[in-house]
Amino acid sequence: MINYNDAFKDIPGTTVFDATQSRQGYHLNMFCMSLMKAENRERFKADEQAYLETFPMTPEQRQAVRDRDYNRMIGLGGNIYFLAKIGATDGFSFQNLASKMTGVPGPNRATASRPRTMSSWSP
Repeated sequence: MINYNDAFKDIPGTTVFDATQSRQGYHLNMFCMSLMKAENRERFKADEQAYLETFPMTPEQRQAVRDRDYNRMIGLGGNIYFLAKIGATDGFSFQNLASKMTGVPGPNRATASRPRTMSSWSP
């Protein structure tokens, strides 16, 4: 019998946030949640490297944060709702992060994700 979550592992470009991902990203996500406090946001903005070192993340997770590579952070166990705290610290909306992650510019992102009818379909 196949594990329920294993059924989703072959969807291209999709990371299922399951218990394994949660364990992998625990410290990354705790870093993100720390940014809810203004004093921590200021410490992070003042010296990202030093602040990141206070969390036992992997070097790869730290690099993904420094690069603001949200897709990589998700692959390394980041939860998108926690990762949004980094974007907010940088002054970006959730919609802006979605645009960065999909490569579709902001105003067009909503249009691109809308279901299409047969009359509006174009390959």
